[in-house]
Amino acid sequence: MKGIQSQKVINVEVLKKQTSRLTREQLNPYLKEYVEKYGTKDYHGEANEINILCSNVESITFHDDTNMEGIMPVCYGTVEHQYHIFTIEDSGPELQELDDKEDEVPAATHWQLPSSEFHGLWETLIYDNNVKMQLLNFVQTTMLFSDRGVNSNIISWNRVVLLHGPPGTGKTSLCRALAHKMAIRLSHRYSNSQLVEINSHSLFSKWFSESGKLVMKMFAKIQELIEDPDCLVTVLIDEVESLARARQSASSNNEPSDSVRVVNALLTQIDQIKRYCSSNYVRQVRL
Repeated sequence: MKGIQSQKVINVEVLKKQTSRLTREQLNPYLKEYVEKYGTKDYHGEANEINILCSNVESITFHDDTNMEGIMPVCYGTVEHQYHIFTIEDSGPELQELDDKEDEVPAATHWQLPSSEFHGLWETLIYDNNVKMQLLNFVQTTMLFSDRGVNSNIISWNRVVLLHGPPGTGKTSLCRALAHKMAIRLSHRYSNSQLVEINSHSLFSKWFSESGKLVMKMFAKIQELIEDPDCLVTVLIDEVESLARARQSASSNNEPSDSVRVVNALLTQIDQIKRYCSSNYVRQVRL
């Protein structure tokens, strides 16, 4: 069977040194020169003939995202290199706390991306299927639909990803790695990328009827972030099964109605954020 004629895309991820003052436009000609001289050979600081790269670039890695199982063979007439130039944040996570009457409740962990703690994590995650490539394609399609103003009433699509599986199978790590990867791939479009990791257990207040208010306070802060058009925001809701259990128990009259309030408030806030038509918001929900 003959393949489909198409253009092959190689993603070139370029980690720029913190001390470099070169702009993306200034680096691009030297990156193209590197590809002409050395092809798709990864670079990790070794000496070469392009001295300006040695003094400004930590690493260059090449990624072919087209090798997915279950697709028709493709005959590539041309190859396009897409350059993603980025720097690494070393600041580490920040703990976001909410006021719960007289208490300060640790509600979320806030990461600036790309982060040194997640760098290289994507490549270390090995699965027996193409879930990583499927997630990348999903996010890219989401961005495309948002850019083109696709009406979700005509073409049904969702900006929520639900990952499920036994404990210890890498669901949280995959979400973090995906957020980090998209911060790199979209660095030309968003000058700032952030990951907000919410632990579901922290959304329950010890004070009756206050849990729903905690959820609203949390998402009010998230909405402040996504209103910035230059910021790519990923929200990871971890251990979300605790919310499902709380709602199920409450419906069986085994828990007070506050458990229902927090779940309903969370679902309402997610629906409200989904109304943002801009493509700077991608959500991953881990179950």
